[in-house]
Amino acid sequence: MLKLRLSMGGTKKRPVYKIVVADSRFARDGRFIEKLGFFNPLLPKEKKERVGLEEDRIKYWLSQGAQPTTRVARILGENKMMEMPEKGNNPQKAIPKKDRKKEGEEAKSETPKAEEKKADAPKAEEKKADAPKAEEKK
Repeated sequence: MLKLRLSMGGTKKRPVYKIVVADSRFARDGRFIEKLGFFNPLLPKEKKERVGLEEDRIKYWLSQGAQPTTRVARILGENKMMEMPEKGNNPQKAIPKKDRKKEGEEAKSETPKAEEKKADAPKAEEKKADAPKAEEKK
């Protein structure tokens, strides 16, 4: 599958991206078919030098079935080359990863633990009761 995606370049702490069309199986910074533009995230949004696009080639590749990644789709949407993608909603992102649980898992995980503890309690008492009897026989 063909993708319009970003290929990273630049130096340490100074990223510059090329907008390329590549097969989705190729490495991010590896082989690509054609360079379609560039993106410099360090420049302010108002500057023209932040994004450079070859509009006619991008339209050609989109017509050939190439799919843009989320970030490239946003760049193209800002430049009025396609519809702006919908904003995602991830309310879990604000919660630390170790504390995240799905709502369904919470309800399920609480009830079996309580049942297991109740079921284990009589067994533990039986073991304690059996232990002194075994010692007495010796």
